[in-house]
Amino acid sequence: MNTGNQSYFAHPSAIIDEGCSIGAGSKIWHFCHVMPNSEMGEKCILGQNVLVAPGVKLGANVKVQNNVSLYTGVICEDDVFLGPSMVFTNVINPRSFLERKEEFRRTLVRTGASIGANATVICGVTIGAYALIGAGAVVTKDVPAFGLVVGNPARQVGWVSRYGHRLHFDDSGHAVCPEIGERYAFDGVSVALLA
Repeated sequence: MNTGNQSYFAHPSAIIDEGCSIGAGSKIWHFCHVMPNSEMGEKCILGQNVLVAPGVKLGANVKVQNNVSLYTGVICEDDVFLGPSMVFTNVINPRSFLERKEEFRRTLVRTGASIGANATVICGVTIGAYALIGAGAVVTKDVPAFGLVVGNPARQVGWVSRYGHRLHFDDSGHAVCPEIGERYAFDGVSVALLA
């Protein structure tokens, strides 16, 4: 559906159901399906073959790469990146002979977080702001802001800056992003961007 009078682009092969909200400047590419009662902010991009289920909320400038299904319960804040073929689940113990729609769990991806290609995120977790999930990781628990996690099951191996660079903290608990010079502090538990 692309009537020419809308504020977003949708490829002719995309299915856009009535009752969804799509922000200005968004682009929806080949074979996507955006279902009713879903929300997309401004300037989002859905790559080829993306499903956006009812109740899903995407903030502004969310980039969803090819072959990603966003199931009911997924909320992505602004500037989130979802890599090709990454997977969200929405039920913790699915069975084909049981309907568990009342048991969908919310998964929250905070501002600026990135999830690598082929990663799996088990429902019910929160991925902190600017966290980086490595390709192929299986996330089974919450990830802190600026956390870098890899593996199956995913384990934290470090910290990253807003620009995605690994942070190396000195003895006083301070680090600098090599790309932009932003300063960060580590208190032994969490990382904060310094003003």
